[in-house]
Amino acid sequence: MDARSIIMAVRDGKSLSPEAAGWFARGLADGTVSDAQAGAFAMAVLCRGLGDEGRVALTEAMRDSGQRLIWELPGPVVDKHSTGGIGDSVSLLLAPALAACGVYVPMISGRGLGHTGGTLDKMEAIPGYKALPGVEVLRKVVADVGCAIVGATDEIAPADRRLYGIRDISGTVESLDLITASILSKKLAAGLDALVLDVKVGSGAFLPSLEAAQALAQSLVRTANDAGCKTSALMTDMDQSLGHSAGNALEVLEVMETLTGTSVNEALWDVTSALGGEVLTLAGKAADLDEGAAQIDAAIESGRAAECFGRMVAALGGPFDFVERFPDRLPAASVIVPVPAPRRGYVAKVNGRALGEVVVRLGGGRLVGGDRINPSVGLSGLAMLGEGLGPGEVLCLVHAPNDAKAEAAVKAVQSAYAISEEAPEEPPLIHARFGPEDLA
Repeated sequence: MDARSIIMAVRDGKSLSPEAAGWFARGLADGTVSDAQAGAFAMAVLCRGLGDEGRVALTEAMRDSGQRLIWELPGPVVDKHSTGGIGDSVSLLLAPALAACGVYVPMISGRGLGHTGGTLDKMEAIPGYKALPGVEVLRKVVADVGCAIVGATDEIAPADRRLYGIRDISGTVESLDLITASILSKKLAAGLDALVLDVKVGSGAFLPSLEAAQALAQSLVRTANDAGCKTSALMTDMDQSLGHSAGNALEVLEVMETLTGTSVNEALWDVTSALGGEVLTLAGKAADLDEGAAQIDAAIESGRAAECFGRMVAALGGPFDFVERFPDRLPAASVIVPVPAPRRGYVAKVNGRALGEVVVRLGGGRLVGGDRINPSVGLSGLAMLGEGLGPGEVLCLVHAPNDAKAEAAVKAVQSAYAISEEAPEEPPLIHARFGPEDLA
């Protein structure tokens, strides 16, 4: 077996067998497959597709290209993945809430990509937090606390790490098969019993169209279940920021306000409860979705989720008093300025991608791979769809490192909002659900 014959078979529309997928994934991981061959393979997959069986074969092969975690814990091991959006800090709420419900959450997360925020970047806004602690520390924190939000080590799905970079430079990022295998190979290598997926749709999502998001959700659910992991997916709205803040420290602040009950974001809470209800039901810890969501609600309302979050932060190098002192512990921007609404009326439309790009240009994301993140910058108090704005009211506050960037951000935010005289119809928070029962 060799790379050339495998590429030609995919190019000609033949199925990718488990043996061929395994050979190619090992070659990606150890360098036997060249960059040119990896690019040719990715393009062949993009143009011809793999089908259900080939997609599962590639996912399992990339999962098995490195270390697979095996757990010996007194409860199910579960996780959640989001396809990305702005103001989406659900992971920070959901991981400790799930841990408080008696499941274990090794949440292997990523950094910001394009206009969307990254969970690891948000956690690293907490002083001292070690987001890349290594597998042994991950095991200990998950066993002791119940959850750990960390990044993948070099040993987890190395074939995906190699192919991910090739896709970016070969024009094959949009391949449904490659997206599916990339997302799931890392998650399944974590040794999960159940997984819930949050597939975003709308102007702030990578897949703004309902059709594309639905196709991805179905592909992920089918492939994960066929690979042996109980999985369901929700398609949730990203036609605007999910939270009222966008930016790393600002989103952590919003999460902590919700966890401690000082200021609750209902949309953020509702998506968290829905996703938590899904995965608790899949893991057998709840009889149905409503009971699972109620367990998540109780974990947050009682303060048990906040306690778990604080213990996780301390165990991974952050402040021991973070839950009690989070406003003082998070970094603040040098310049904070309001964005005045251009006229009175109702928020009729929000360009979510544009708002995400504002945060990136403030320094809250990366324009190139080596850029350093400024955790303090971003947008807070974002006006939401349907909100009425009177004279002198603001669309949001800009948190910037200097006056020049603040001025540019104000203009960009104003351009991202459309104001009308009539209130628009607000989109549903959850557009659709796909579970294992929908695969027949």
